[in-house]
Amino acid sequence: MRTVLGQLIAAASLERVALARVITARGPGPCPAGTAMVITASGEVIGCLSGGCIDADVVARAATVIADGVATSMWFGADQCDPLGLRPTLTCGGEIEVFVEPVDADAVALLRRLANALREGVEVDWVTELGERPRWFLGPRAAGMASAPAFHQYFPPAPRMILTGANGYVGALCAMAIQLDYRVTVVDARSAFTTADRFPGADVVVEWPQRYLGEEVAAGRIDPTTVICVLSHDERFDVPTLRIALDSAAGFVGALGSRRTHRTRLARLLEDGVAVQTLARLHSPLGLDLNAQTPAQTAVSILAQIVAETRGGTSVALGARSGPIHREVG
Repeated sequence: MRTVLGQLIAAASLERVALARVITARGPGPCPAGTAMVITASGEVIGCLSGGCIDADVVARAATVIADGVATSMWFGADQCDPLGLRPTLTCGGEIEVFVEPVDADAVALLRRLANALREGVEVDWVTELGERPRWFLGPRAAGMASAPAFHQYFPPAPRMILTGANGYVGALCAMAIQLDYRVTVVDARSAFTTADRFPGADVVVEWPQRYLGEEVAAGRIDPTTVICVLSHDERFDVPTLRIALDSAAGFVGALGSRRTHRTRLARLLEDGVAVQTLARLHSPLGLDLNAQTPAQTAVSILAQIVAETRGGTSVALGARSGPIHREVG
């Protein structure tokens, strides 16, 4: 939902649209509850639900919802009774329920409130009554406001990613991390390089990274969902920043660099009194072995490691292991 929210607001401000959301998901599948797609009256489609196998059917139903102004539910599964093969099914073997509802300009104010809350990193509960004329409720106590069967979509605070440095590797990583719903902060002491234009969508801070990070730790704004990546390639910043990061509550701390740089860093951190068990938290050299060369390839390598670490992945090729592809995150 986060990825289509801005476009939903823009589209609903101009014309009638339909919002399709997965409200029930059972068994294996690529679309968890809350996955959203937007269809406009002019025929534009924003986002997707299943990767293709049911989306066309949802788009066709959305046209009726837009025209009639009446919401509807759709069920899809792998074993639907359809001897002619005319109904779309989920080839992955799961089942999902999709709720398709009309959205007009009157709903934009609530959607803006939701967008503002997500931008500020505030947790929020969005409740949708599942009738033909849905009502929305938004807020910390929204769960108790509905008087009919409802879909509760909870948005936890978006995890933070703090990147030190203002180079091409940071730019590539920043852009991709935003797509993964991270709230990204770029920190570097050089004002000429640390600008909003160079890192769109991120909070940009011109400051010595160790000073900024120390203030964030002291203010209690670093938690186990926080990712800290040191990509500054500057000895004045790297070791002091890593020392603070490793002693913080951050769930993932990484540093980019060669193996030689890594050995030098470890030696300096040990000299500075960082314990061996604390150093074990450091992901360095940062990234998985993809033989990455360019900033974009390196960003993929780094994010692949972060996703695997934070979601309990194995970093093993799917074809080389058995068991379900999609697993619950503990």
